[in-house]
Amino acid sequence: MQFKHVTLDFDGAVAILKLDHQEVMNAVSMDMLGGLAEALDTIEEKKDEVRCVVLTGAGRAFCTGANLQGRNNQSKKTKAGLTLETGFHPFLRRIRNLHCPIITAVNGPAAGAGMSFALLGDMILCARSSYFLQAFRRIGLVPDCGSTWLLPRLIGRARSIELSLMGERLPAEKALEWGLVNRVYDDGVLMEEAMKLARELASGPTVALSLIRKLYWDSPENSFEDQLNLEFQCQLRAGDTQDFREGVGAFLEKRPAQFKGK
Repeated sequence: MQFKHVTLDFDGAVAILKLDHQEVMNAVSMDMLGGLAEALDTIEEKKDEVRCVVLTGAGRAFCTGANLQGRNNQSKKTKAGLTLETGFHPFLRRIRNLHCPIITAVNGPAAGAGMSFALLGDMILCARSSYFLQAFRRIGLVPDCGSTWLLPRLIGRARSIELSLMGERLPAEKALEWGLVNRVYDDGVLMEEAMKLARELASGPTVALSLIRKLYWDSPENSFEDQLNLEFQCQLRAGDTQDFREGVGAFLEKRPAQFKGK
């Protein structure tokens, strides 16, 4: 399925969401954000069928940040940052609240907002040639799209500030060493490995996996007592699913569980 600068394909229970504006290395425009919104609408309409999402880029880039082409030629200047609340933030919030796991397959540069998009994955897989870049200081702006929330929680304050102040590339291998990403693969097998992992997650207990996402997203803002209460609430919900009953039955019968995502 084709949307504005976005393609969406389905492989069984896996949705493959691809940023697709190769002429600008998949830089994000308001048109692309509109395409992403439509693609997510389609995924949500198929909520009972889609049990994992893979987000990647077309061509040789994952996403090189906001699309700045034509900005200097605008007759009426738009203040930098105004599109965050109208375009970027709704997308980021929808990804956070997705009903199933999301894998980001970082197939090339992930810069600026593209770095934030990549770090939204529950599992972050990288091509060996890929790299991350906090590009904002290069054009006189500050990090946005949640990067100042995500980065300190993933790699600590010192490394986060260094990346943002210096604007230097962080290669995939170094990102793995720092614990910023989960796995690095040779470029030619990245999507094959991403789909293998996606199918494994898609065959799992989807309700429980979505609740696991929620627990870890909410954890940084919660006190210990708050988190205990949230775990209790989520466990009650997970324990009321068919998949829990199937999982226990399979364990007792010493056979592989056949989860239905219900």
